Amino acid sequence: MPIIKSAKKRVKIAAKANIRNTKTRQQLRDTFKAFKLALESGKTEAISKAQHAAVSAIDIAAKKNVIHRNKAARKKSQLATMAKAIGVKPAKSTAKQSTVAKKATSRKPVRKTAKS
Repeated sequence: MPIIKSAKKRVKIAAKANIRNTKTRQQLRDTFKAFKLALESGKTEAISKAQHAAVSAIDIAAKKNVIHRNKAARKKSQLATMAKAIGVKPAKSTAKQSTVAKKATSRKPVRKTAKS
């Protein structure tokens, strides 16, 4: 057991983080299992919902640094590949894209002149 006050605090913080990370990791595993069960059922709607939940769990885990961002990208790609092999079409993005084109500025760059 640590003696210094700051070290005691770090032990408490590490224990809390361990619990939080364990919950996130377990949620990740549960969504993967649900996705695999949905794949076995063959229902496209269930597969797409399970895939959405799994991708969301992956993003949360990557945001909290429970898994590396490259691993998150790899897992999402694997989920999409498995879903596509069954015949599920990829979900369309719900994010709205800006249709307004930005005007190009016709200003000339400012040149600094050397004053002597």
